[in-house]
Amino acid sequence: MKKQLLALAALILATPAHADRADEALAGDTIAWDFVEGITTEVGPRMPGTDAEARGRVWAMDWLRRNGFSNVADEPFEMETWVRGQEMAWVVAPATQPMAITALSTTSSTGSEGIEAEVVYFPTYADLVAADAGSLDGKIAFVSHDMRQTQDGSSYGFAGPARWMAPSMAASKGAVATVIRSVGTDSHRVPHTGTTTFTEGIQPIPAGALSNPDADNLERLFARGGEVRMKLILTPRDLGMTKSGNVVGEIVGSDPSLEPVLLACHLDSWDLGTGAIDDGAGCGIIAAAAKHVAAQGQPLRTVRVLFAGAEETGLWGSAAYAEAHSDEPVYVGLESDFGADRIWRIETNFTASDPDLYRELAGAVARFGVAPTRIVATGGADLNLVREQGGALIDLQQDGTRYFDLHHTADDTLDKIDPAQLRQNVAVWTAVVGILANRSAPIVRDSEE
Repeated sequence: MKKQLLALAALILATPAHADRADEALAGDTIAWDFVEGITTEVGPRMPGTDAEARGRVWAMDWLRRNGFSNVADEPFEMETWVRGQEMAWVVAPATQPMAITALSTTSSTGSEGIEAEVVYFPTYADLVAADAGSLDGKIAFVSHDMRQTQDGSSYGFAGPARWMAPSMAASKGAVATVIRSVGTDSHRVPHTGTTTFTEGIQPIPAGALSNPDADNLERLFARGGEVRMKLILTPRDLGMTKSGNVVGEIVGSDPSLEPVLLACHLDSWDLGTGAIDDGAGCGIIAAAAKHVAAQGQPLRTVRVLFAGAEETGLWGSAAYAEAHSDEPVYVGLESDFGADRIWRIETNFTASDPDLYRELAGAVARFGVAPTRIVATGGADLNLVREQGGALIDLQQDGTRYFDLHHTADDTLDKIDPAQLRQNVAVWTAVVGILANRSAPIVRDSEE
């Protein structure tokens, strides 16, 4: 493998640099910043299925039209909508002290009077799974873990089950509520929200995420021995079915017979912050890249941007877009949804089967510090359509070292974006999209060899 990567790197370094709009983007792009600054300032948080998300769609469509995009539209769909209410937690024994908590979506309410119960500590999700049936009757389950920073965000896969599945598992064993350590890597007293899922037949229970310092404190209390009791007040509500939508726009290509290049992000955000990192920046990056490609002259292929709706609470927009456009083949799909820090690696699902194209793409972005790899791209969350078609995918991997410090928190705000790193993203995307949008040849997928 090492020899293969060295050989690939040698070929890329031998590829002449592309002196194109990407260099201008790196030097002085303000388009992506204009988008993310505007939507976070003028709209703010965009909780799926709410009026705030609808305002975000109106704002985004106006921005796209003002910036030269054609065929701008809001493609509506229905979704189940959950909104948060009061969020408070206290340890009441062995001594009373408050804790920072936020509710997880799809969970139920404690009622305004709250719930008080003994807490049972599980160091990992696996420990909760191993608990006996009925062992949590009338109790609150506390599930902890230890998520670490990684450049590729891989620790999310380890820590995630505590949020994704623990409340349902605890409910199945009789728990009246669940608290988890936030799925995040920061040390701030700011909890991370997110979605959990209850298995069919399991009645949802109240569930919330504690900030990492509060989870540490709770662990120390258990280490001292004796009973730990907690009171929770979490009053979220289900609003039933409400309307959301996907915003689309295009840079129209000169040859309508060719499949479009699909660039995706998600426009919605959690309500705790303003959705700058997740995922206002991503929408700004893809829109800026499309606009820079258009500035070079009309591309051969249409470049379509998809600002997906309601991603955070269940990929509603991705599913709706895939259903609505199932008969429309896509040339290649790319998504930006991992913050705004620099891109460091380019992955595709055609590296081995279409090496000339991969070499051209990797060569075009090598000067921006982007490395080649043999890792196979799987595509972003909002690219269901491309996956269902068995199509070509590219992952422009961003540095996720600090992403989970901010992910799903009140700290997801504009000041966390580094303008220089944001410009590097736009430059890389511009170089890649410029090649793809002006290429007539089909992409040979790995599975087609």
